[in-house]
Amino acid sequence: MTARPLRLRRVRKLVPGSRSGRGATPKVVALGGGMGLSASLAALRRITGDLTAVVTVADDGGSSGRLRDELGVLPPGDLRKALAALCGDDDWGQTWSRVIQHRFTSEGELHDHAVGNLLIVALWEQLGDHVQALDLVGKLLGAHGRVLPMSAVPLELQALVKGHDEARPDDISTVRGQATVALTRGEVQSVHVVPEDPPAVPEAVEAVRDADWVVLGPGSWFSSVIPHLLVPELREALEETKARKVLSLNLAPQPGETDGFSPQRHLEVLARHAPKLAFDVVLADRAAVPDTESLTVAAKQLVGSEVELAAVAAPGSPCGTAETHKGAARHDPELLAAAYDRIFRMHGRIGPWR
Repeated sequence: MTARPLRLRRVRKLVPGSRSGRGATPKVVALGGGMGLSASLAALRRITGDLTAVVTVADDGGSSGRLRDELGVLPPGDLRKALAALCGDDDWGQTWSRVIQHRFTSEGELHDHAVGNLLIVALWEQLGDHVQALDLVGKLLGAHGRVLPMSAVPLELQALVKGHDEARPDDISTVRGQATVALTRGEVQSVHVVPEDPPAVPEAVEAVRDADWVVLGPGSWFSSVIPHLLVPELREALEETKARKVLSLNLAPQPGETDGFSPQRHLEVLARHAPKLAFDVVLADRAAVPDTESLTVAAKQLVGSEVELAAVAAPGSPCGTAETHKGAARHDPELLAAAYDRIFRMHGRIGPWR
């Protein structure tokens, strides 16, 4: 049994409230964080007018970490990136996308703070409501979708890492903080969050349960993708939803977190953190899969899924090679949109799109 390659075609861009030729636009929820989630959102906003991003809140580095430490707020950085990815391609959308991503350069306290981070935190303080504030920022930006935090409290990511201390390569130690976990030179064994039973944002749980399709990944596997499975209410919603589910794999291993990981190793560690979670489709770039048969078997055994291969990398991206460690590999929004569009159309529906 081998994976089926996707035949890609140009997809028609939809706007909120529009309808496709075969029914209303599907309700899609995308989960993740950082640039991986941004890539998914930039693609998905092209094919659905009903899109919700559920974003990790474990970031503790950079501008987000400073605001989190000083003000005790959720880290806003990944939420900002998701909002920027949902901005339209018109002048309004692209202008606001650049504005909220803009970082100050100075020798003072504002250095490296992102405008969008400050705007989001200011609205949180003004309104006292995470969801209402993010909805208001989305309205200002003309975002093609909604952005929600996965939890109502900031989380600390902790990992068990083998060889984090290079002088003791066989020792397993606890590494604390998303930024440190993401850059560890050791082998990550597992991750958990503190507090251990964090509350999920109710709107995020409701979105997952009410979705037609749920997309998890791509993104930093241990620090952006798996954390969603560590919020009990959210994990249960993912396990119990009637939505069909896509697991979108990365173009290459990530330096530090997943160095040397095969595509099937990514599935193994995800299944270890959420053994009851199944998917309908595992999406991977053909150039990033050296052994299609092994991935096909692993997908069926570990997450109950079929495998779909498609060219989703931007032209020139060296998928699956050491060169990607230089940050060269990235998804092409149009190609990724075409892949998602074909999956949504070819893998059946729960019923008519609501």
